Amino acid sequence: LDLAGERTVFELDADQPRILASNTKLLTTAAALVELGPEHVFETRVMTHGAVEGHTLAGDLAVFGGGDPNISGRFHDGDSYAVFRDFARALRARGIARVAGDLVLVNGIFEEPRVHPDWPRDQLTTWYEAPIDALSFNDNCVLVRVRPARKAGAAAIVETVPKLDYFAIRNSARTGDGRKHSLFVTREDASDTLVVSGWIGRGTGQVDVWVAVHDPAAYFAAAFRGALAEEGIAVAGGTRFVHGAPEGVWELVAAHQSGLERTLEVTNKRSQNFYAESLAKFLAWKQSGHGSWPAAVDSISRFLVSLGVPAEAFRVADGSGLSRGNVMSARAMTTLLERMYFHAFGREFVRSLPHSGEDGLKWERRLAQAPYRENVFAKTGTINGVSTLSGYVKATSGRVYAFSILCNQVRSNSSAHAAQDRILRTLIDRG
Repeated sequence: LDLAGERTVFELDADQPRILASNTKLLTTAAALVELGPEHVFETRVMTHGAVEGHTLAGDLAVFGGGDPNISGRFHDGDSYAVFRDFARALRARGIARVAGDLVLVNGIFEEPRVHPDWPRDQLTTWYEAPIDALSFNDNCVLVRVRPARKAGAAAIVETVPKLDYFAIRNSARTGDGRKHSLFVTREDASDTLVVSGWIGRGTGQVDVWVAVHDPAAYFAAAFRGALAEEGIAVAGGTRFVHGAPEGVWELVAAHQSGLERTLEVTNKRSQNFYAESLAKFLAWKQSGHGSWPAAVDSISRFLVSLGVPAEAFRVADGSGLSRGNVMSARAMTTLLERMYFHAFGREFVRSLPHSGEDGLKWERRLAQAPYRENVFAKTGTINGVSTLSGYVKATSGRVYAFSILCNQVRSNSSAHAAQDRILRTLIDRG
């Protein structure tokens, strides 16, 4: 679609609905940007209940979850405890070195289930199927680090990063000779017991594997307790999880805020499913009071229709594209892209997309040479048998096009990528 004259220059089966895979994130991020606004911030609040006597809080300490997916080391040079350390410093500034009561986690704005019913059940421990919660830490994944012992035949060394007693570890992995490894790292079903098996060579160094946790709020609580302990603050009581605001008078101690724009960039540039689903549920909660997938589907669908995308041309199932129930026609996708390009927030939307040749991303080796590098801003999408690519391309003539290439029943991703790239090269060279 030539955006200068809103003229279609080529189409093939443009009205045939196709599975979107991660191109679904274009729908979710567009809806979140327009409906929430680029200045929106996610807020996580730490509050106290009770008086401070000496250096002891004679009451409870609570964390109120606001659906922020950014509490991790991603924006803190890898220090996953950075936000928690800020909370600890705020507590110490109030003279608090000990909490006599409980740690209370308020995470009720997102509803069950935490894992979408359409997602592959045999991949629930993978990072890209992390569960969704209003209180989340480290993308709701734990880094499992496996190192060889000094002697062959000895048990491999397994630890979590950060180190937490929360995880039980069943380790049958052994140390072998050489520089290779064959490890299987997962967790038990419906449990946060980690399971490590296989072998690792003495010359391997370390192997890091991200595993999605089962209970995000419990993981958040354990990590927060761990960070507080490192900062010299002890919590004497237990941990409670509540869905609504606890009774009594609560005093705000600290608040962490994360901006929407960088959240959109992680969603689209990193194709981070956890971020997309967090955005979808948050948008639904903000609009309807229900942070559920059905409410998210309704919010995104109503947004698309409001932009002029025909309701019969798409179906939304989740926010990330993991579900095969997300379908849309290429014409409907380019309609969305055209509307967003000319929207007041169009610059922010385009900026959230990965560009051709962008270092460290899936685009890094695709269209990486001049004149193609940095002239395609588009979202990739891949699930079994599906390869999609939709976004914007700038031709050498200066014309800008919105495009959508939705390939289903794909046998080879590399062949699909090659075909997509040929189309884009032609547009850039001759458009």
